[in-house]
Amino acid sequence: MLVAVLSGCGNGDSMESFGGPTMGSTWSIKYVRHAGLADSAQVRGEVEGILAEVDRQMSTYRNDSDIERFNALPANSCQIMPASVLELVRVGEQLSVKSEGSYDLTVEPLMNLWGFGPQGREEKVPSAAALAAVLQRVGHEHLHIDGSQLCKDAAVEVDFNSIAAGYAVDTIAARLDALGIHDYLAEATGELKAKGRKLDGSAWRIALEEPRDDQQVAERIINVDGYGVSTSGDYRNYFLQDGRRYSHTFDARTGAPVLHDLASVTVIHPSALMADGLSTLLMILGPERAWDYAEKHDIGAFFVIRADTGFVIRTSAAFARLSGAKTD
Repeated sequence: MLVAVLSGCGNGDSMESFGGPTMGSTWSIKYVRHAGLADSAQVRGEVEGILAEVDRQMSTYRNDSDIERFNALPANSCQIMPASVLELVRVGEQLSVKSEGSYDLTVEPLMNLWGFGPQGREEKVPSAAALAAVLQRVGHEHLHIDGSQLCKDAAVEVDFNSIAAGYAVDTIAARLDALGIHDYLAEATGELKAKGRKLDGSAWRIALEEPRDDQQVAERIINVDGYGVSTSGDYRNYFLQDGRRYSHTFDARTGAPVLHDLASVTVIHPSALMADGLSTLLMILGPERAWDYAEKHDIGAFFVIRADTGFVIRTSAAFARLSGAKTD
């Protein structure tokens, strides 16, 4: 993609903007370059290096990634892993415990069985026998960390797709801060983090989409400064069978895609990694359990719930506080 530069008003400042493909989707960076800071070529190189490293370590779509080499190992195996991979395993375990096992990183066999994963063959409801067999290979309790090694006592397969992009955004944001860049919007596969102000001094404004299959419609626009934002929903990756919608969001306890009226949930959090994981966790829990969870744990969450007349919006108290939005 071409670099777009919007010049400032004679003070040497400029708005830099560029992006490209990553993780089967895209990434983009916008930042205010003040005089004396790194130029766009250097920043782009730093960002692309971070994304390439995340891909080498965490991608489930390349056989030579660190996590896919681990996934190919049989039960009772260990593999030395980068610190970043071990960090995400710990985060995944934390989220799994907090959701009583509904959220789980070891869902790749389920993703493949239902047709959503990298080895998925056909999007369809599997037989009860096939599902029961795959569930024997699901559960964070089969993973443990031993020093710098990740180990498993069953043939589990780890899928970082619910947190890898958030981790990448946090890593990019930290690198921008280290380069002295403090006014930016960093985004990867829709997960983002914004800090500071735009070139004209206005806030970074983020549009939250209405969860529609046919078009993109902004449901709410919020100002973001210093927070990560992540949205999970059932309206992008799904299939229909016998009049039912089956999305790519799984409850690891049942082994099936969630079937409830929560269409999407957006989380705002100081960490893009946690916003990414928590939006998935809340999407799994469904409208009532997720609402109670968000209120109990002071999570900034914006819920869009399907109803007979369209959509119902609910915003947690923390979301209103962090984004300046009105509580519904």
